[in-house]
Amino acid sequence: MKKFLLLFIVLPSLSILCYSQSANIPLNQDYYHLIDRYEIKQKRFSKSFETAIKPFNRKGVAVFLDSLPVEVFNNGSSSDKFNLEYLLNDNWDWTTNENNESKKRFLKALYKKKSDFYAVDEKDFNLHVNPVIYVSMGSDKDLDKLTYTNTRGVDIRGSIGKKLGFYTFLADNQIRFPSYVNNEISKRGAIPGEGFWKPFGENETDFFTARGYIQFSAIKDIIGIQFGHDKNFIGNGYRSLVLSDYSNNYLFLKLNTRIWKINYTNIFSSMMAAGQRADNGPQQPFPKKYNAFHRLGINITDNFNIGLFENVTFGVQDSLGNQFDVNYLNPIIFYRAVEHDTGDYGNAFVGLDYKWNLWHSIQWYGQFVLDELIVSELFSNSGWWGNKFGVQTGIKYIDVAKIKNLDLQAELNLVRPYTFTHYGDEKYSNYQHYDQALAHPLGANFYELIGIIRYQPFPKLSLTAKGIYVKIGKDRQGENWGHNIFLNYDTRMQEYNNKIGQGLDTRILFVDFTLSYQFKHNFFIDLKNVIRKETINEEPGLNTNTNFINMSLRWNIAQRLNEF
Repeated sequence: MKKFLLLFIVLPSLSILCYSQSANIPLNQDYYHLIDRYEIKQKRFSKSFETAIKPFNRKGVAVFLDSLPVEVFNNGSSSDKFNLEYLLNDNWDWTTNENNESKKRFLKALYKKKSDFYAVDEKDFNLHVNPVIYVSMGSDKDLDKLTYTNTRGVDIRGSIGKKLGFYTFLADNQIRFPSYVNNEISKRGAIPGEGFWKPFGENETDFFTARGYIQFSAIKDIIGIQFGHDKNFIGNGYRSLVLSDYSNNYLFLKLNTRIWKINYTNIFSSMMAAGQRADNGPQQPFPKKYNAFHRLGINITDNFNIGLFENVTFGVQDSLGNQFDVNYLNPIIFYRAVEHDTGDYGNAFVGLDYKWNLWHSIQWYGQFVLDELIVSELFSNSGWWGNKFGVQTGIKYIDVAKIKNLDLQAELNLVRPYTFTHYGDEKYSNYQHYDQALAHPLGANFYELIGIIRYQPFPKLSLTAKGIYVKIGKDRQGENWGHNIFLNYDTRMQEYNNKIGQGLDTRILFVDFTLSYQFKHNFFIDLKNVIRKETINEEPGLNTNTNFINMSLRWNIAQRLNEF
């Protein structure tokens, strides 16, 4: 572990060799959809960033926006023009856009720029400071009291000498979640997407969110280096079967190498083998685990990209505590070979992803994750438990039927039983962090169909209808049918005849209607209605039916989504 930390300390010193570098755009499904629209419209991929690796770098997005042909601005709808101006303003320090000067400054020093509460733009120093506020009030028929969100914080980013980028997000939160989220918190002992928390009042939670990192580039922007505490997302889908933003933040070192038609990404992470439920005594650290990931993305053509990736999760506890295996620091080696040489104690999987932009209006994308497979068992159709894999395929269709700013996304996800699980002291090698799944929030043993319709009839008004249907096989008390990724797969129920959905037959229907109005730059008013029905055919007494209505005000923060 000391060698691992030493590497983290030494790498920033390389900034003397660095070139211009910006912070990232925080993960935000609505924001990223706008960027996707313009890449699909172009049909050709951006040469400055790759959409399968999230979060996006602000400089890369700015370069892409500046490269758009003039006709995109001139021939687009009023909503498209508004969105482009919004994106350019939000990344003004890296674009050639000159329309971000505010005509109504506050106390002369505030809101010099339309997009920033306070900004500094000097030759060798750039700073953006924005308050973060998220307040909401809602009603859930299953709760006696109103739901609410009370988040206050600050978002700070900038660069030093155009060489070193930095970012910090701090927020204090008090939230009473709707009933279905409370049920998940009770089951897992963790708030989705968050870390340490405290209960208070009646179904109320209190927690602090902190993210931050430094970032720089070497060799003329070919190699990007990021070190800090945040999340990552791999893939082009609404879900990720590889690495999603569902779990808590974690410490990581990310290397991104972009040259010619190739984008190569390494992520080395330090995570928690268990969250605050860990029985480790007073004021003792939670047990740690580690993760190493790499992906090679290649633009086969200007509009077809394929990515090959590999991941390994590992951790052991010895007399010296939890140790990082430095063998996995090799940025290009095949992890499975290292795993065999060091004793097969890690949990490795491989896979691929793809995206194909067609006709300036459609993107076809997908992922395939292979945890374990014996080909003979697969083709024998025996249902062998060890054939563990996940599949995603989907399309994004923009300006449906030539109706401007009407966009559709459809996605299918399926994951075989026991995928992402492991054996032995499984908490050190199963695919979770802080008692939360690192990939899909549903774990394994499910089918999922997602449909999303987005419509922006006017520049500041967006309407979203989202439907998610899931068939999942849950585990009865004392049984392991392959849904719960936290269980040791040696406790499985059978060797053969395993299939997706086995176990306790459960169906989930999740519907979300959201109206969002951008009153000022990054200041949103949201009206939301969530309907969620969970039906357990064998135990109807456990069925739940949630109808949640909510209104919120957001300033410089994405929607808090709990879609499971």
